[in-house]
Amino acid sequence: MTDDGDFQPGDGPSSGISVTLAAGTLQAIREKVGKRGVSAYLERAAQRQIERDNLDELVADFDRVHGPADQEAVAAKRARLSGSAAQGEAAA
Repeated sequence: MTDDGDFQPGDGPSSGISVTLAAGTLQAIREKVGKRGVSAYLERAAQRQIERDNLDELVADFDRVHGPADQEAVAAKRARLSGSAAQGEAAA
């Protein structure tokens, strides 16, 4: 692995490593992308996981500062974003 720079996920030169996966996981990946697409698939999956981990950290920091979110407000906003609030109002 290269430690010659400070790279962001997805940047910098490629570097080979050995990865161990469950046989079923590897089979599912190969069925989706073929043998030659495994590295690219795992790269994208790792980048998505890093993004999720970073978002989890941001939410935890926000919760520490502001307290946990009001679950009723979250549900109302989620319904509004998904359009189910408009559907529910139309049915009423």
